Amino acid sequence: MPTKKDDMYGDHISHQFNEDLSNLKNDFLKMGGLVEQQTIDAVNALIDGDGHSADEIRARDKLVDKMEKDLDEEATRLIARRQPAARDLRLVIAVVKMVSDLERVGDEAKKIAKFALTLSQEGHAPRGYVEVRHISTHVTSMLHDALDAFSRLDSQQALKVMREDKRVDEEYQAATRTLLTFMMEDSRNISRCMAVMWVLRALERVGDHACNLAENVIYMVEGEDVRHTPVEEAAKIVGP
Repeated sequence: MPTKKDDMYGDHISHQFNEDLSNLKNDFLKMGGLVEQQTIDAVNALIDGDGHSADEIRARDKLVDKMEKDLDEEATRLIARRQPAARDLRLVIAVVKMVSDLERVGDEAKKIAKFALTLSQEGHAPRGYVEVRHISTHVTSMLHDALDAFSRLDSQQALKVMREDKRVDEEYQAATRTLLTFMMEDSRNISRCMAVMWVLRALERVGDHACNLAENVIYMVEGEDVRHTPVEEAAKIVGP
Protein backbone atom coordinates (compact mmCIF):
# COMPACT_ATOMS: atom_id res chain seq x y z
CA MET A 1 0.00 0.00 0.00
CA PRO A 2 1.52 3.39 -1.00
CA THR A 3 2.62 5.65 1.81
CA LYS A 4 2.90 9.40 2.01
CA LYS A 5 6.62 9.10 1.29
CA ASP A 6 5.92 7.06 -1.85
CA ASP A 7 4.05 10.06 -3.33
CA MET A 8 6.13 12.91 -1.95
CA TYR A 9 7.91 13.54 -5.27
CA GLY A 10 4.93 13.11 -7.57
CA ASP A 11 2.18 15.48 -6.50
CA HIS A 12 2.81 18.66 -8.49
CA ILE A 13 0.14 20.52 -10.43
CA SER A 14 2.49 20.56 -13.41
CA HIS A 15 2.35 17.19 -15.14
CA GLN A 16 5.65 17.97 -16.89
CA PHE A 17 7.38 18.68 -13.57
CA ASN A 18 6.23 15.28 -12.25
CA GLU A 19 7.49 13.67 -15.44
CA ASP A 20 10.87 15.42 -15.21
CA LEU A 21 11.37 14.18 -11.63
CA SER A 22 10.24 10.68 -12.57
CA ASN A 23 12.62 10.57 -15.52
CA LEU A 24 15.51 11.70 -13.32
CA LYS A 25 14.78 8.94 -10.81
CA ASN A 26 14.37 6.29 -13.50
CA ASP A 27 17.57 7.25 -15.33
CA PHE A 28 19.45 7.15 -12.04
CA LEU A 29 18.12 3.66 -11.32
CA LYS A 30 19.14 2.49 -14.79
CA MET A 31 22.69 3.63 -14.11
CA GLY A 32 22.55 1.94 -10.72
CA GLY A 33 21.41 -1.33 -12.27
CA LEU A 34 24.24 -1.16 -14.79
CA VAL A 35 27.03 -0.64 -12.25
CA GLU A 36 25.54 -3.32 -10.00
CA GLN A 37 25.66 -5.81 -12.88
CA GLN A 38 29.15 -4.63 -13.85
CA THR A 39 30.39 -5.49 -10.37
CA ILE A 40 28.75 -8.92 -10.38
CA ASP A 41 30.07 -9.70 -13.86
CA ALA A 42 33.60 -8.57 -12.97
CA VAL A 43 33.73 -10.88 -9.95
CA ASN A 44 32.38 -13.77 -12.00
CA ALA A 45 35.03 -13.13 -14.65
CA LEU A 46 37.72 -13.22 -11.97
CA ILE A 47 36.53 -16.45 -10.38
CA ASP A 48 35.89 -18.16 -13.74
CA GLY A 49 39.20 -16.98 -15.20
CA ASP A 50 37.26 -15.47 -18.11
CA GLY A 51 39.54 -12.92 -19.72
CA HIS A 52 37.17 -12.24 -22.63
CA SER A 53 34.33 -11.21 -20.31
CA ALA A 54 36.74 -9.11 -18.24
CA ASP A 55 37.77 -7.21 -21.36
CA GLU A 56 34.13 -6.56 -22.29
CA ILE A 57 33.38 -5.25 -18.79
CA ARG A 58 36.23 -2.77 -19.03
CA ALA A 59 34.92 -1.56 -22.39
CA ARG A 60 31.40 -1.07 -20.97
CA ASP A 61 32.75 1.40 -18.42
CA LYS A 62 32.50 4.10 -21.10
CA LEU A 63 28.71 3.72 -20.97
CA VAL A 64 28.78 4.32 -17.20
CA ASP A 65 30.79 7.51 -17.75
CA LYS A 66 28.31 8.70 -20.39
CA MET A 67 25.35 8.04 -18.10
CA GLU A 68 27.04 10.09 -15.36
CA LYS A 69 27.41 13.07 -17.69
CA ASP A 70 23.86 12.72 -19.01
CA LEU A 71 22.39 12.62 -15.51
CA ASP A 72 24.39 15.66 -14.43
CA GLU A 73 23.06 17.56 -17.45
CA GLU A 74 19.51 16.35 -16.79
CA ALA A 75 19.67 17.53 -13.17
CA THR A 76 21.11 20.90 -14.22
CA ARG A 77 18.33 21.43 -16.76
CA LEU A 78 15.69 20.50 -14.20
CA ILE A 79 17.03 23.05 -11.72
CA ALA A 80 17.21 25.77 -14.38
CA ARG A 81 13.72 25.15 -15.74
CA ARG A 82 11.77 24.20 -12.64
CA GLN A 83 13.67 25.93 -9.84
CA PRO A 84 12.77 23.16 -7.39
CA ALA A 85 12.52 23.94 -3.68
CA ALA A 86 12.52 21.98 -0.43
CA ARG A 87 11.95 18.25 -0.96
CA ASP A 88 12.32 18.44 -4.75
CA LEU A 89 15.63 20.27 -4.48
CA ARG A 90 16.83 17.62 -2.01
CA LEU A 91 15.99 14.94 -4.56
CA VAL A 92 17.95 16.63 -7.34
CA ILE A 93 20.94 17.41 -5.11
CA ALA A 94 20.97 13.86 -3.76
CA VAL A 95 20.88 12.39 -7.28
CA VAL A 96 23.84 14.53 -8.35
CA LYS A 97 25.84 13.30 -5.36
CA MET A 98 24.79 9.68 -5.79
CA VAL A 99 25.63 9.66 -9.49
CA SER A 100 29.23 10.33 -8.50
CA ASP A 101 29.18 7.33 -6.17
CA LEU A 102 27.71 5.12 -8.89
CA GLU A 103 30.43 6.20 -11.32
CA ARG A 104 33.04 5.26 -8.74
CA VAL A 105 31.42 1.85 -8.27
CA GLY A 106 31.80 1.46 -12.02
CA ASP A 107 35.48 2.35 -11.67
CA GLU A 108 35.89 -0.33 -8.99
CA ALA A 109 34.22 -2.89 -11.26
CA LYS A 110 36.64 -1.89 -14.00
CA LYS A 111 39.58 -2.45 -11.63
CA ILE A 112 38.28 -5.90 -10.74
CA ALA A 113 37.92 -6.71 -14.43
CA LYS A 114 41.51 -5.58 -14.99
CA PHE A 115 42.79 -8.00 -12.36
CA ALA A 116 40.50 -10.72 -13.72
CA LEU A 117 42.13 -10.28 -17.13
CA THR A 118 45.62 -10.39 -15.62
CA LEU A 119 44.91 -13.56 -13.60
CA SER A 120 43.26 -15.24 -16.59
CA GLN A 121 46.61 -14.86 -18.35
CA GLU A 122 48.91 -15.66 -15.42
CA GLY A 123 46.80 -18.37 -13.81
CA HIS A 124 44.54 -18.45 -10.76
CA ALA A 125 45.84 -17.25 -7.42
CA PRO A 126 46.06 -20.14 -4.95
CA ARG A 127 43.95 -18.42 -2.28
CA GLY A 128 41.36 -15.71 -1.79
CA TYR A 129 38.51 -16.58 -4.13
CA VAL A 130 36.17 -17.76 -1.38
CA GLU A 131 36.66 -14.46 0.40
CA VAL A 132 36.12 -12.53 -2.85
CA ARG A 133 32.86 -14.36 -3.52
CA HIS A 134 31.65 -13.81 0.04
CA ILE A 135 32.42 -10.08 0.21
CA SER A 136 31.16 -9.44 -3.32
CA THR A 137 27.81 -11.02 -2.44
CA HIS A 138 27.62 -8.81 0.63
CA VAL A 139 28.48 -5.50 -1.04
CA THR A 140 26.37 -6.06 -4.16
CA SER A 141 23.45 -6.82 -1.85
CA MET A 142 24.13 -3.51 -0.06
CA LEU A 143 24.24 -1.70 -3.39
CA HIS A 144 20.98 -3.31 -4.52
CA ASP A 145 19.28 -2.47 -1.22
CA ALA A 146 20.47 1.15 -1.37
CA LEU A 147 19.06 1.53 -4.88
CA ASP A 148 15.81 -0.10 -3.77
CA ALA A 149 15.63 2.28 -0.80
CA PHE A 150 16.02 5.18 -3.23
CA SER A 151 13.30 3.79 -5.49
CA ARG A 152 10.85 3.41 -2.58
CA LEU A 153 12.09 6.42 -0.56
CA ASP A 154 12.63 4.01 2.33
CA SER A 155 14.88 5.54 4.99
CA GLN A 156 14.57 2.44 7.20
CA GLN A 157 16.10 0.25 4.52
CA ALA A 158 18.77 2.88 3.89
CA LEU A 159 19.65 2.73 7.59
CA LYS A 160 20.06 -1.06 7.33
CA VAL A 161 22.58 -0.53 4.53
CA MET A 162 24.54 1.88 6.70
CA ARG A 163 24.66 -0.73 9.46
CA GLU A 164 26.14 -3.32 7.08
CA ASP A 165 29.19 -1.20 6.28
CA LYS A 166 30.96 -2.08 9.53
CA ARG A 167 30.51 -5.80 8.86
CA VAL A 168 32.03 -5.43 5.40
CA ASP A 169 35.04 -3.63 6.88
CA GLU A 170 35.52 -6.50 9.36
CA GLU A 171 35.21 -9.13 6.60
CA TYR A 172 37.71 -7.24 4.45
CA GLN A 173 40.25 -7.02 7.27
CA ALA A 174 39.89 -10.72 8.06
CA ALA A 175 40.31 -11.67 4.39
CA THR A 176 43.44 -9.56 3.96
CA ARG A 177 44.98 -11.03 7.11
CA THR A 178 44.37 -14.52 5.74
CA LEU A 179 46.03 -13.69 2.42
CA LEU A 180 48.98 -11.95 4.07
CA THR A 181 49.60 -14.98 6.26
CA PHE A 182 49.52 -17.24 3.22
CA MET A 183 51.98 -15.03 1.31
CA MET A 184 54.37 -15.00 4.24
CA GLU A 185 54.31 -18.81 4.31
CA ASP A 186 54.75 -19.20 0.54
CA SER A 187 56.29 -16.28 -1.36
CA ARG A 188 56.03 -17.95 -4.78
CA ASN A 189 52.51 -16.64 -5.37
CA ILE A 190 52.84 -13.12 -4.00
CA SER A 191 52.01 -11.28 -7.24
CA ARG A 192 48.81 -13.25 -7.87
CA CYS A 193 47.71 -13.02 -4.24
CA MET A 194 48.34 -9.27 -4.33
CA ALA A 195 45.97 -9.03 -7.30
CA VAL A 196 43.27 -10.72 -5.23
CA MET A 197 43.96 -8.34 -2.35
CA TRP A 198 43.40 -5.37 -4.67
CA VAL A 199 40.12 -6.95 -5.74
CA LEU A 200 39.08 -7.25 -2.09
CA ARG A 201 39.97 -3.59 -1.60
CA ALA A 202 37.85 -2.62 -4.60
CA LEU A 203 34.90 -4.55 -3.19
CA GLU A 204 35.30 -2.89 0.19
CA ARG A 205 35.10 0.45 -1.60
CA VAL A 206 31.88 -0.65 -3.33
CA GLY A 207 30.45 -1.17 0.15
CA ASP A 208 31.54 2.35 1.12
CA HIS A 209 29.79 3.82 -1.92
CA ALA A 210 26.63 1.83 -1.15
CA CYS A 211 26.71 3.36 2.34
CA ASN A 212 27.05 6.82 0.80
CA LEU A 213 23.98 6.14 -1.35
CA ALA A 214 22.04 5.13 1.75
CA GLU A 215 23.05 8.32 3.57
CA ASN A 216 21.71 10.38 0.67
CA VAL A 217 18.42 8.48 0.69
CA ILE A 218 17.98 9.44 4.35
CA TYR A 219 18.76 13.05 3.43
CA MET A 220 16.10 12.94 0.69
CA VAL A 221 13.41 11.44 2.89
CA GLU A 222 14.14 12.93 6.31
CA GLY A 223 15.76 16.21 5.32
CA GLU A 224 18.75 15.57 7.60
CA ASP A 225 22.38 15.19 6.52
CA VAL A 226 23.72 12.03 8.18
CA ARG A 227 27.14 12.00 6.55
CA HIS A 228 29.92 11.55 9.13
CA THR A 229 27.18 10.68 11.63
CA PRO A 230 27.35 7.52 13.79
CA VAL A 231 24.75 4.95 12.81
CA GLU A 232 23.14 5.25 16.24
CA GLU A 233 22.52 8.96 15.64
CA ALA A 234 21.19 8.31 12.15
CA ALA A 235 18.78 5.76 13.65
CA LYS A 236 17.32 8.49 15.89
CA ILE A 237 16.69 10.65 12.84
CA VAL A 238 15.03 7.84 10.87
CA GLY A 239 12.95 6.78 13.85
CA PRO A 240 11.18 3.47 14.52
